[in-house]
Amino acid sequence: MERASGKPDLLVVDDDPLISDTLNFVLSRDFSVYVAESRAQVKSLLRQLDNPPQLALIDLGLPPTPHRPDEGFKLINELIAYSPSIKILVLSGQNDETNARHARTLGAIEFIAKPCEPEKIKELLLKALQIRDAEITAEAGEGGLVGKSLLIEKLRQQISQYANAPFPVLIEGESGSGKELVALSLHRGSSRAAKPYLALNCAAIAPTLVEATLFGYAKGAFTGAGAAKAGYFEDAQEGTLFLDEIGELPLEMQAKLLRVLENGEFQRLGETMPRVSRARVLAATNRDLRQAVRDGRFRADLFHRLSVLSLAVPPLREMEGDKELLLEHFRKRYAAQSGAQPFELEPAARERWLRYPFPGNVRELRNIAIRLTAKHGGQRVSLQALESELDLEAPLPGGAAAEGALVEHAQRLLEQASGFSLDDTLKAWERAYIDAALRLTRGNVSQAAKLLGVNRTTLYSRMNSEGEK
Repeated sequence: MERASGKPDLLVVDDDPLISDTLNFVLSRDFSVYVAESRAQVKSLLRQLDNPPQLALIDLGLPPTPHRPDEGFKLINELIAYSPSIKILVLSGQNDETNARHARTLGAIEFIAKPCEPEKIKELLLKALQIRDAEITAEAGEGGLVGKSLLIEKLRQQISQYANAPFPVLIEGESGSGKELVALSLHRGSSRAAKPYLALNCAAIAPTLVEATLFGYAKGAFTGAGAAKAGYFEDAQEGTLFLDEIGELPLEMQAKLLRVLENGEFQRLGETMPRVSRARVLAATNRDLRQAVRDGRFRADLFHRLSVLSLAVPPLREMEGDKELLLEHFRKRYAAQSGAQPFELEPAARERWLRYPFPGNVRELRNIAIRLTAKHGGQRVSLQALESELDLEAPLPGGAAAEGALVEHAQRLLEQASGFSLDDTLKAWERAYIDAALRLTRGNVSQAAKLLGVNRTTLYSRMNSEGEK
């Protein structure tokens, strides 16, 4: 799809035509605007664009649940997975403070409550664009991982050990933990550093386009293939190909990727002539691929081939002392970029910073530093001002490693609570799990009961008791 020359690209997602048309009219003077009204339309639109938009302005309440923020939260995750450098601003009537905080935790840079003057929206978009451009410039010259914790030092040692190895590397870690930075560090530390480094997000491509994207295609291979085109494996040459969200790769494509990893051979779509790739493959995932293998959603042979060498990127909550180092790093960087003095945290705010578990990991920490710089540059930030930027109710990742953080999280909530009720809290959690199970099973109560580990009559009874309230 052709883009307007010289203008930054802005994706506007809102299911109210009056709002989206007005924003398109007002903002199109400064941006090349693309409009969608749902997650499905966004996916279709992104596939038509040659490059991801630099900015997104999205509503949280989108079809099919316009009165809830769920679709908007999912869209934030999907957009950041598609393009980590995109800057997302939320413009929403779902302006509960909890929603605002959670949107920021997921990666939104700003939350704007409806209604808002278009000029103010434009000002915030231009500021977000400046931040994005400055980040890209800084990252191009950045030395690598920031931190001095034992876990980060171990990760640096492993990167150094694996950088020149010819084998694939599987990089595992939670969303926002820095897996792409690890991949880039592996490439920069290798003898391939002067060769191409290409990154592809497997979750951002339509299943029908994955093969053509990875391996290329011949002229006439499908409708619209007016000329032959090389894929990522050819374009990477003897450099590095980073496949993010590898767990989302369709099973059929997993078999073809395995063949490339084993002997370097592949074919362009529509050709029979074999070609050879000498690119090194790095893969990343925030999913449990071992469980995916057990569930039949990921090939065991591909998993073992990818994980000959593996790296675990630690979550920020486990990196003792690095929260403070990252705070210093980002507050100074963004102050320099904006021409302001760095903000300072008051003692109580700094203590809260060190105790906060950062469920969105380094990405969340960085975005908080950006907002604090914009709002409090050269000032001292109070505990109250800091807490307005934190998502104190965000669910933490499960598993034994998160138990300690979960206890600390509960302790903080109790410290702040006014009229806290354990019964109400437990009932709210129960309602959330029942809703989630019913969504996963498309309303099938029997299957939902199996997921929840209760019998069907028990689930009916609990659903009825909630319905009576």
